[in-house]
Amino acid sequence: MSVTLEELKDYLRIDTPDEDTLLEGLLATAESLCTAVARAEDAEEYASLGSPAKTAVLYAASYLYEHRDEADHRELMLTLRALLFGVRKETF
Repeated sequence: MSVTLEELKDYLRIDTPDEDTLLEGLLATAESLCTAVARAEDAEEYASLGSPAKTAVLYAASYLYEHRDEADHRELMLTLRALLFGVRKETF
């Protein structure tokens, strides 16, 4: 995984373990979304993309956390495409 639970909790400024299970699920979902948007073969290849990959996962997980009741998935995907534009694989 390109982002650890502790890194996400620091990013979100969460100090308690109360929501760890939720955050782990959101982190896995965020990494899966970002891997697909970047068109990486797997999580290992995605992690090798460096800081844009980490930033995108942090953004996606925090977006899903903050908007868990009314998330706009189209907005999320457009932002992820913009964040990952420079590392996204081309397809034909």
